[in-house]
Amino acid sequence: MAHWVKEEREKYLMELIRLEGRGDYATREACRRDRECTFKPEYRCKDCFGTELYCKDCMVERHRDNPLHRIEHWNGYYFEDTTLKYLGLRIQLGHPVGERCFNQSKAFDDDFVILDINHVHEVALDFCKCSCAQSHTTQIFQARLYPATSSNPKSAATFRVLQHFQMLTFESKASTFEYWQTLARLTDNTGIKPCKDRYESLLRMIKQWRNITLLKRFGRGHDPAGIDATEPGGCVVLCHTCPHPRKNLPDDWRMAPPDKQWLYAQYFAIDANFWLVRKNVSSDSIDPGLSKGWSYFVEETGFKLFLKDIEKVSQEKSTCVNHNAVNLAETKNSRGLAATGAGTVDCSRHNFKRPCGVGDLQQGEKYMNMDYFFFSTVQHSDEVSILNVSYDIACQWSKHLWDRMSTYPSRLHFERDRKTMTFLIPKFHLPAHIAACQISFSHNLIKGMGRTDGEAPERGWANIYPVATSTREMGPGARRDTLDDHFGYYNWKKVTNFGISLLSKIKTTIPEREQHQCDFDEFNRALTEEWPSEVAQWKEVVENWESDHSSKNPFEIRTVSMTLAAVRLKLSQQEAKDLENGLNNSLHMDISPGVLISSGMDLEEQHTHPTDLQTTKLQECSNALLRKIEQWCNIQLLYMPAVGRLRAVEIANVQLLREEKAHEVKLWFPSKVKETTEPCEESLCAYEWELRHAQAHKALDELRRQLRLCTHLYKFKDTHIRGQRANTRASAVLNKVEQTIKTAVARYHRAWSAVKTLSMVLGKPNWEIELPELRPADVRGMTEGEAGQSEGTHTLSWIWKTHGVAGVGEDSEAVLSEGLRIEWCKSRARANRWAEEVDLLQEEMRRVASFLSWHAGWWEEQANRRTALAAPEQEGIEGYAKWQAALRRAMQDRFQQMWSVVPALLQSMSPAIAVS
Repeated sequence: MAHWVKEEREKYLMELIRLEGRGDYATREACRRDRECTFKPEYRCKDCFGTELYCKDCMVERHRDNPLHRIEHWNGYYFEDTTLKYLGLRIQLGHPVGERCFNQSKAFDDDFVILDINHVHEVALDFCKCSCAQSHTTQIFQARLYPATSSNPKSAATFRVLQHFQMLTFESKASTFEYWQTLARLTDNTGIKPCKDRYESLLRMIKQWRNITLLKRFGRGHDPAGIDATEPGGCVVLCHTCPHPRKNLPDDWRMAPPDKQWLYAQYFAIDANFWLVRKNVSSDSIDPGLSKGWSYFVEETGFKLFLKDIEKVSQEKSTCVNHNAVNLAETKNSRGLAATGAGTVDCSRHNFKRPCGVGDLQQGEKYMNMDYFFFSTVQHSDEVSILNVSYDIACQWSKHLWDRMSTYPSRLHFERDRKTMTFLIPKFHLPAHIAACQISFSHNLIKGMGRTDGEAPERGWANIYPVATSTREMGPGARRDTLDDHFGYYNWKKVTNFGISLLSKIKTTIPEREQHQCDFDEFNRALTEEWPSEVAQWKEVVENWESDHSSKNPFEIRTVSMTLAAVRLKLSQQEAKDLENGLNNSLHMDISPGVLISSGMDLEEQHTHPTDLQTTKLQECSNALLRKIEQWCNIQLLYMPAVGRLRAVEIANVQLLREEKAHEVKLWFPSKVKETTEPCEESLCAYEWELRHAQAHKALDELRRQLRLCTHLYKFKDTHIRGQRANTRASAVLNKVEQTIKTAVARYHRAWSAVKTLSMVLGKPNWEIELPELRPADVRGMTEGEAGQSEGTHTLSWIWKTHGVAGVGEDSEAVLSEGLRIEWCKSRARANRWAEEVDLLQEEMRRVASFLSWHAGWWEEQANRRTALAAPEQEGIEGYAKWQAALRRAMQDRFQQMWSVVPALLQSMSPAIAVS
């Protein structure tokens, strides 16, 4: 670039300016297209190759084959725009190019407009009126033009411009209005000679073009029964990796052994999108959809009748976390909106939109809407017996699903007894749920899920978000047809990319499978040597749960977390028992040793990490708080006389500088005294040990709860909060949560430091197994890994693996056993999921090749389905079908060539044995 700026830029500029003149043709006196032509060359075409100048007549003759080129005329000083119509070129339809019709009729007012990718052309167009002439629209079509109206058309668009717009809007999400503005500006960017407005015509042509090309691509023109015989979901680009009996499954797939049946499961992912709103403009009677449930949107009439029949059914409230999708479904603001969003059911493995799996939401994410979409699309997987359904509120939605289905029309029913249904929650959404949901609906823990994450709709929404700004202004039919078109292209693009995507995935997955298998083998070997009976029991429990989820969940935490209240109760009961046995260690009438330590920790909590409000109160009531601390310190001297000497030195040092503040008073717990050379009763150390132990667990519980809340709030903010005021308030809430997290961390650090000191005094070994040191890197959410770790490889912080002790006894064996059991089960699950992913990807590669082979055969059959057609139509029918078949076979060959390296990749790694 530096060389271009220094050496070439000036030359480029001069060459560009040179083209504004006649260049080498300035001295030419006669046109050279024809030797007999003697006229002066004054015309140049902007679209032909080269810059040759021609005379008027030669320019017209030269462009009878290219009547939509742009022409400019040298007026003696500069080039000015002109048109072929002005030069006298007339476009004759119904005859070969160059042949004139002796019975032609001019287009309406001899003013016909053709839209092309570079210009809005005004042309002189003649229709044929011979006795054998076709209709005007047919003549226009046979010129590869699309008429704006079916009667007396005055405008048309080239097939090229419609295809160009369609591809452009797929990739850039440009709206029809933006495209029209581009054409208008290409025609005249000065405003001096504005082109005729054909925006409404372009809208109509694009809507029809989308529909007829859809029908063409799915063989509806090859069906003798015609367009009306199109079935719901019949114009959908199916996911080639999903199981489709008689298309890509083996003939004996139903006879697969039990341990392989999961390979033939259908993976669904359900979600709603509140960006895809539609304003309350137009109606179905004014703007009907041209695709009547043939693609991704459900058929609108049946859907509305369904909603009308059950609109009085109330939405049940969530019993999990505060799901806004559930609890706010009745209160979602819908003012001025005909649709508050859209719901979808996708293929969870590869993000494909499902047939009849998309529809509008009227007021929030109601169960009845999502039920309709789910049951509608399940009809297209009727023969598949294993369904894995992922939904971010699956824990609530699935509870009464079958009761709700029984109240719906029979066309939405399926035989539940023939289906094995597994409900899951997407991986990203799962941490916001309660603990019970996290172990019952996890993709990572349930057998047969591979590395599926359930977040497919989220990735699909990212692709469609930019379209929302234009579709919100559309009528209902145009919006559904537009989104159907985008969904279809999104699916097709994924089909064409299967060769690359599946190969990339399996290259990543094979090493991960080996690594996680190796990790589990080492872990399992070490545990089996020390705890053989326990490991055998864990294996039995986890296998029972995998075969029947109603049995005991091996990932469930069963030990009771230690609480301060429980420890205080225990200490009080112990002191009461000592009194009954004649032992009284109390030196104060009202304050026992246990109460002294416990109340001191309460004071520590108040003056160590006060909130803003507490800080204000401390400043206002510092004298009262100081008196309260002094009273506690006076009683402390009865039990810990050595503290008097420590405090005297401390007070003397403080008074030399300034007056001591209440929150600066050092309380000198036994753990702090033991850090000095002063003596302290071991019984007091034991009291503090128990209380600090419980305090550490309480701090961890609070830390985990706040981290889960923080994760949920950040996602809620990103999804739902818009506007400066709302974002400011949300940030204030998040700041409070983060401050609470810091407070919980500080509380754990205080408790951990005390326990560390007391463990040496009391001879308590191995306590760090239960209460490790809390580093800054450990304070992270359950879904967050360390720096550089990805979703599939990240490790949990230890704070999510520790659970407290069994009761409040001395023995921590139960804690260790449970922690190891859960970690063993998770390690086994990780190894199995990666192994399953390798098997799934190989099966999906086989399915893609099989589907393409089947589809090629299907297209070959279409070539001869219609026989009572004229020869030109018959040739078109056969040619298109054979081209589609050849395309599928070429794709199949290409993919299989790319995947030929997979056997070598599998052999290059040590064979992974599925964990039993």
